[in-house]
Amino acid sequence: VVWGKQWVVNSQAVGDGTASLKYLTPYVFRVAISNSRIVGFGNGSVTLRYRKSGSNRWRQMTLDAMEFIRRFLQHVLPTGLMKIRHYGFLNANAKLPLRKIRELICVLYEMVADLVDQVAKPVHRRKMKCRRCGQRLRWLRFSRCHIGPG
Repeated sequence: VVWGKQWVVNSQAVGDGTASLKYLTPYVFRVAISNSRIVGFGNGSVTLRYRKSGSNRWRQMTLDAMEFIRRFLQHVLPTGLMKIRHYGFLNANAKLPLRKIRELICVLYEMVADLVDQVAKPVHRRKMKCRRCGQRLRWLRFSRCHIGPG
């Protein structure tokens, strides 16, 4: 019945999308609700902590277990989409800033380049060939590191 009707979609622009990004960002980087926010459960209900947007004060809410599950499942990402996670030096809590890491990599690179310059060109018993075109590969030089802006 519904599929046979003509639909008129009202697709007017509303704002610049800032509100949508502000709403979606926490769900892209974190889970919808962390275990630490669940205060308790029992007797068919779940009690959790939450903060209203724009407020720093924690509040508590008790939901029926089925309502909690319904709300939670609304924030499960579809198959194929993944949360954004940064590990190691890309983590927001990394001890060293990215600029310092780049500098350290370049120092190490320069040390290796000096060692390679001291050693004669590598001698290979078999000629190396490009896997794509089959042409013979030649060793030209070891390139120096350059730190760009940023």
